[in-house]
Amino acid sequence: MTVTALALRSALRAHAAGVTVVTAAGPAGPAGVTVTSFTSVSAQPALISFALAETSSTWEQIRDCTRFGVQLLGAHQVEVAKLFASSGVDRFAPPTRWHLGPHGVPLLDDCLCWLICSPYHQAQLGDHHLVVVSVDEVVEGAPGDSLVHLHSCLRGVPSTDLTRI
Repeated sequence: MTVTALALRSALRAHAAGVTVVTAAGPAGPAGVTVTSFTSVSAQPALISFALAETSSTWEQIRDCTRFGVQLLGAHQVEVAKLFASSGVDRFAPPTRWHLGPHGVPLLDDCLCWLICSPYHQAQLGDHHLVVVSVDEVVEGAPGDSLVHLHSCLRGVPSTDLTRI
């Protein structure tokens, strides 16, 4: 037997997760969604992953895309993260600032880093789809503080607070 969804969510609130936005050029135009399930999978080959809910309207728009953009958000992008986590809105309408990147992938402006990716593997696991993608290009933005999701809140993590291990 497994724990309930409520118990798992409650326990994982204490785990800080980096905040990203996944974008793609969907059949109906640019599509994107805030993702906190982003993780590095492998350095060689360069693979990362993220998970999207089966019920996500963005999943329907991007599941068959041949390229993805993964934007690592900075502490200054709380409103961007909130917007791309909202439903029923045009996430790419002003005031969102974005441009077309390599391979026509929509990319948000002013991020800490952009990863241009192509599909590697997808699997439906429970109520989510796990998407593993190959990182084809890395474009670094200006250095800055990271944005994390912790205790159901978005907050910046100053790089001065970090301790190397």
